[in-house]
Amino acid sequence: MPYTARIAIIGAGPSGLALAALLQAQSIHPTIYDLRAEPTPAFFAAPCGMLDLHEDSGLKIIRAAGLWDAFQAELGGCSEECRVLSPAAETLHTDQGQLSSRPEIARNALTKLLLGAVTPGSVKWGHKVSSVHSARTETGATEVTLDLGADGKATYDFVVGADGAWSRVRAMLTDIVPVYTGAQYVNATLRDATAKFPQLVDLVGSGTTMALGGGRGIMTHRGPQDSIRLYIAVKTPLENWAEEIGIAGKTTAEAKEVLLGEGGGFEKWAPELRELLSTACDEETSDHPGTVVDVLPLYMLPAGSRWETQVGATLVGDAAHLMTPWGGEGVNQALLDSLELSNVVGGVGQVESVVEWQEKLEAPMKGFEEAMVVRAKEVAEQSSKNGEMMLGEHGGQAIADIFKMFADIAANGGEFPEGLL
Repeated sequence: MPYTARIAIIGAGPSGLALAALLQAQSIHPTIYDLRAEPTPAFFAAPCGMLDLHEDSGLKIIRAAGLWDAFQAELGGCSEECRVLSPAAETLHTDQGQLSSRPEIARNALTKLLLGAVTPGSVKWGHKVSSVHSARTETGATEVTLDLGADGKATYDFVVGADGAWSRVRAMLTDIVPVYTGAQYVNATLRDATAKFPQLVDLVGSGTTMALGGGRGIMTHRGPQDSIRLYIAVKTPLENWAEEIGIAGKTTAEAKEVLLGEGGGFEKWAPELRELLSTACDEETSDHPGTVVDVLPLYMLPAGSRWETQVGATLVGDAAHLMTPWGGEGVNQALLDSLELSNVVGGVGQVESVVEWQEKLEAPMKGFEEAMVVRAKEVAEQSSKNGEMMLGEHGGQAIADIFKMFADIAANGGEFPEGLL
C-alpha cells in the first residue's frame, strides 16, 4: 500500500487552517494543534480586529478553498471607506473605497470560515506544544517529536510551524527571534456605536479612519456588533513603555487618564479625538471589568530571515516572517504561504515509504522556502517604511499624499505601486 505521511500543523490561525483545508481537499489529512480552547459561538460573534484581504494573496486562497460565496456573506461590518485626519481632527483625505479592492472581514469570522472548511475533529484544541525536536531514525527517515506537556508526546514525518511570533517550530530550525520595532499599540473597543455614540460614528465613518501625527496615532475599524475598534499607536524606543509610563496592570479606563493627561501622548489632540479615545477606553473596561489594558509592543523578524531547510519541518505566516501591521500584509502573506505549501506537499504523490516521501519533498520544499523568504522580505521592508511614515512627525499628511497619488494614478488608468498601504 502507498505510504501516508504523518503531518502536523502547529497553530489554528488563518495560515494553519487554510493549509489544512487545502491539504484535505487533496486527501491529505494533517493533525492541527492549538493551545487555545475551542472557539464558542460567542467568540465568533465578538468584536475583534478586521483584516483586509488582497487580490493577489489572501483572496486567492479564499477562492482556492471554495469559500468565495461564504466569504461574501461575512462582509459588511466594515466598509472600504477611508479617512485620514490630523491630530487637530482636520480631514486630510477621504474616499468611499474607490481606491481599494480589499474587502474587510473580522478576524474571528475568517477563523470561523476556514475552520468550517476543515474536517471536524482535525484540530486538537487546548494542546500546548512546549518544544519540538527532530531525529534521524534507523531507516534514514527524519522523525519530529512534539512535547505536549501533560498530553504526552506525538511524532510526525513533517511538522508545519504556523504558531506565530514566538514559534516553537522556528526555535528548532533557527535561533533567529523577533526584534522590537519601536512602536506599541493600546487596543480598545466600543460596541453599539450608532445607538450610543452617534457623534463618534460621524467622526470615524463606516470603514477605516487614521488620525496621525507627532509619532502618535488613533486608528479605527468598524466591526461586528456595530463596534468601533481602536488601535492607539505610540512610537517609543522603550520596549517596556507600558511600565515606564505607569499603565501596565491598569484597566483600560485607568490607562486613558495617563494617555490623555498632562504630558500624555494625546494631551493636546482635538477634543473629538480625545473623546473617541476616552469613550473607547471606558467602554472596554465597562465590558470587561477588572481586565488589564491590552498593550501590544510590535515585533518583527529581521526581513529576509532564512533557516537551513530541514526535511521534517517548515514555517508559514508569522512564524516564518513576522512583520509590522502597517499595510495589512501579514495575514495575506500567511495565506499565500499556505497555498504554495499545499501545492508542494500535494505534489509529492504516491510513495512506498516515509524515506521516499521525505526525499521527494526536499527539493520542492527548499524552493518553496527560498521563494517565500524573497517574497516576504520585500513586503516586510515596505511595511516597515509604511510604519515610519505613519508614525512620523507629519504622518497624516504623508499618508494623505499617498492616497492623492493613488487617485491621480487611478484617474490616468495606471497601476498602483506594490506594497504601499
